[in-house]
Order: sequence, then C-alpha cells, then structure tokens
Amino acid sequence: MLSLYHDAKTPVHAVPAGVKLFVLAGAGSALFFVPSMVWLAVALGVVLGGYAVARIPWRVTGRQVVGIAPFLGLIAVAQWVFTGWVSAVLVSERVLALVLLANLVTLTTRTTAMIDTVERVLRPLKPLGVRPERVGLLVAMTIRFIPVIREQAELVRAAQRARGIERSTAFLVPLLIRTLRMADNLGEALDARGLQ
Repeated sequence: MLSLYHDAKTPVHAVPAGVKLFVLAGAGSALFFVPSMVWLAVALGVVLGGYAVARIPWRVTGRQVVGIAPFLGLIAVAQWVFTGWVSAVLVSERVLALVLLANLVTLTTRTTAMIDTVERVLRPLKPLGVRPERVGLLVAMTIRFIPVIREQAELVRAAQRARGIERSTAFLVPLLIRTLRMADNLGEALDARGLQ
C-alpha cells in the first residue's frame, strides 16, 4: 500500500495514533467555534510548528498548500460574496488549519497504526452491527487514494497543457470522470472478492 508516511524520529512521530486521531477530531470540532481571526491564525501557527517539530520538509508543506489553494480560493470567494470578507477569512483559516493538521497526522503516523486504532475503537460496537474491519478497509482506501487522485489531477493538467490550455477549471470534469471510473473498478474488484 502506498503511504504518505514521512519516516523520522521526532516527538510528533512518537505520539500514539489514537491520540493524534483524537486531537484531529477535537480540533475539527473546536475550530468551528472560534470566532476570532487572531486565534485561528495562532492555531494555524501551532499546526505549522508541528510540521517543524516533525521535521517535515517545507517543500512538502508548500506542496500541500498549493494543492488546496484553488479550492480554498473558491470557498473564500463564495464566502466573501455571500457573507462578507470577515467570514471568508475565518473559513479559509479554519479549512487551511484542518487540512494541514490532517496531513500532519498522515505524514507522522503509519497507515497500519491508524487502521488498527480505528478498528480497536469500533470493536465494542460490533454487537450493534458495526463492522470494524470494513471501516478499517475504508480508512485504508481513503488514505491510499489521496495520492492517486493527486496523480490523476497532474496527468489531466499535463494533457491540457500539451493542448495549449494553461489554466482552466475544465480539468475538474475529466478528473471527476477518471475518479468515478477508478471507484467503479474498485467496487467491482471488492465485489468479486466478497468484500462489499
């Protein structure tokens, strides 16, 4: 399985997967109740500080920011038009902080450790019909397909540049078609193995 894990021996890497996922879930909820641009900027600074402590190369961090910039820009513009610039800044800070935090967890936690943690947490719910192994598989596939979809986006952009199209949102349609085809093929493969 392709992993986004960045191997290093740092205090951030040493934190157990369960603690990281708990912090991520807590931050995902708490940040939406913070109404201050200043405090959200502080939270963003703390997340970036986590990258420094984890010794994640800045080019990796920059690549993540550049990757979400178009979507973040669209969200910010929509917020600005409908609710004002203050809301646009607040939403942009929240989304950027959460995406970077989620990426930091992925970069500093082995995929197997995350899957084991999810399955262990959900195991008590098995009598209620929850299947921890299936949820673990879903987590594994989600993590696996993040870089795959990014690669597909780069292929679509490269093909469009070869046709003389430098910057266009038209790449979203072929990317969506490629992603749906991959999902369909994956579904058929899982069904053939009795995993659906």
